[in-house]
Amino acid sequence: MNSAAPWSHPLTACPVLSLRDVRLRAGQRVLVEHLTLAIGPGQLWCIAGPNGAGKSTLMSVLAGLRHADGGSVEIAGIATTQVAPAVLARQRAYLPQAVHDTFSMSVLDAVRVGRHPHLSGWGWTGREDERIVHDVIRAMDIEALAARDVLTLSGGERQRASLSAVLAQQAPLLLLDEPVSHLDLRHQIVVLEQLAALAQAGRHAIVVILHDLTLALRYATHALLMSEDGTALHGPAAEVLTPERCSRALRTPIVSVSDGVHTALIPDGAAAPRTDTQDPFL
Repeated sequence: MNSAAPWSHPLTACPVLSLRDVRLRAGQRVLVEHLTLAIGPGQLWCIAGPNGAGKSTLMSVLAGLRHADGGSVEIAGIATTQVAPAVLARQRAYLPQAVHDTFSMSVLDAVRVGRHPHLSGWGWTGREDERIVHDVIRAMDIEALAARDVLTLSGGERQRASLSAVLAQQAPLLLLDEPVSHLDLRHQIVVLEQLAALAQAGRHAIVVILHDLTLALRYATHALLMSEDGTALHGPAAEVLTPERCSRALRTPIVSVSDGVHTALIPDGAAAPRTDTQDPFL
């Protein structure tokens, strides 16, 4: 695994993101009920679950962009919705599920946008800002795209450019909604290796939404598994992302396959989810 790059060093200490008795609803439907957990430095959390379970809604609440329907979400003991935007931008960086470009700019300038929370005066980037931007571009393997217009990029290329801007922000708390969507397998690994290295270095807390259970099991230290019925199970990834619990949450049979070193979680059309247990996900 690659060690954390110099550009990753956050300018502020990594705060703990705390959820206290959080409740989320979509109309009359309960997405999350009584969710309490803490996300701290050195942890890489994966949020997994079926479409419509509320993963992106929860992520927007974690980012301070939406109020929970009950309970609280706090960064370093302060409600995220009460933190001044300029301060929040230096504490956490957020990558939404979809990025919509409204005007033409180069990929290099798009990544430079990530430095905005740290600029002052006229807002010009300095030598250190430029070093960070170029280091991130290299790490995300988009050097060949730096002069390209973002409007000409493919979905995967744009995704890596967007993630580069988020990483250039140097926030210690990273909230990433499907950061590897649209990416080919090589670049999925590039991105997840970088994120795992950041977490392992202990200066960042990272939350990602992933649909690939095998990648989640391989890279995440912790997992939050959401279900359509509002049930959410969380804890160490190896304990949460089991075939039985994933089968129940995703409503499709999942089996575990291992070569003795790596383990994969894959669909099994010949099996059926178990229901004879007291586990809330079984």
